[in-house]
Amino acid sequence: MSNGLEVPTYMKIAVDMAGRIYKGEFLEGEKLRGRSTLAGEYNVSPETIRRAMRLLEDMEVVTVTQGSGIYVKSKEKAYHFMERFKQKESIGELKNRIRDLLEQKKRIESEIQEMLNTIVEYADKLKHSNLITPIEIALPSNSHIIGKNIDDTKFWQNTGATIVGIKRGKRLIISPGPYAQFQEGDILLIVGDPYIHERTSQFLLK
Repeated sequence: MSNGLEVPTYMKIAVDMAGRIYKGEFLEGEKLRGRSTLAGEYNVSPETIRRAMRLLEDMEVVTVTQGSGIYVKSKEKAYHFMERFKQKESIGELKNRIRDLLEQKKRIESEIQEMLNTIVEYADKLKHSNLITPIEIALPSNSHIIGKNIDDTKFWQNTGATIVGIKRGKRLIISPGPYAQFQEGDILLIVGDPYIHERTSQFLLK
């Protein structure tokens, strides 16, 4: 992913040259290599070297004299230039991190919206069906069906109730299949005749 903050090549060279000056590779008052030599060293065009030296000159790190060459002016200024560059890089990293977090936020919001749409769609189907409103019934902690699946318990045959959903913590499992396994703490959403609550409660405690 492009972050729009790519550092230009001439600036990278300027920072590198400032670092070399600060470390003492080039001393104050010393003449630097010519543009062509530096261009070959960094594998760039002489124009890129010219822009790098112009930047260092503006920051008073070097002095560029027409017809004479490039001379190191200040080791101290070289240090200040590197520090300023590091600060700008840090700000750039923060901007990138904020951009990444905003993209994550959009993805999460999109997933939440999809879940809400599913719940609304399911509610509409129930509303227009001939089934009665689902009844919630909590699974007792000592129920004999915990750890078993719907098919194993012959749930419908024993209760006459159809399980249309299971609330499990913050999740809503819609239309669980025959191999969905009951877990402690589940809340069952069931539909059926007016007596399913009583029959289901008795069955869960057998």
